[in-house]
Amino acid sequence: MAIGCDLDETTTDDRGFDGVDLPKIQRAVRQILEALGEDPDRDGLLETPRRVAKMYAEMTSGLHLDPGRHLEVVFPENYDEIVLVRDIPFTSLCEHHLLPFTGKAHVAYLPNGKVTGLSKLARVVEEIARRPQVQERMTLTIADLMEERLGSTGVAVVIEAEHSCMAIRGVKKPGTMTVTSALRGSFKSNPSTRAEVLSLITSR
Repeated sequence: MAIGCDLDETTTDDRGFDGVDLPKIQRAVRQILEALGEDPDRDGLLETPRRVAKMYAEMTSGLHLDPGRHLEVVFPENYDEIVLVRDIPFTSLCEHHLLPFTGKAHVAYLPNGKVTGLSKLARVVEEIARRPQVQERMTLTIADLMEERLGSTGVAVVIEAEHSCMAIRGVKKPGTMTVTSALRGSFKSNPSTRAEVLSLITSR
């Protein structure tokens, strides 16, 4: 008789997921497999609960991190034009079906006497993406954080993503892109500044 994986065992590979109850996720995955009519103890599924638990822990690791810490290091700079980091790839988890949505984020800001490292903006996107959410909230969260921590006179965030819940289930329309935006400060109040940053984001 095949013996299933020890649900309470924590291997070396399972460490590093603070705040996540891996054994509890494993038990839940076994129940799902059983509810589907599968045998979680057959060879092909023996390690599936452990793998799925680690996958969810990784994909939701942003829940236990403060992405704002990346914006704490700033440098004084007499520059007040647009700073844009475009095409930042990300994968997040739709909270409605726990399926991934994948795309690119474009983040821009107008410095107010200080700038931050360009890689820090990509790190903010990456960590905020790593949590269950909807795309609309992800867009607002990035914009709010940048406005708060950088004290910028303008912030613009545009996200383009394809959602698995639309591509592989329900309406089944692969290739459909969802675009969301959040504008703050001058990017929202000044039509010419808004047009400039959106043009920079969409130009190729």
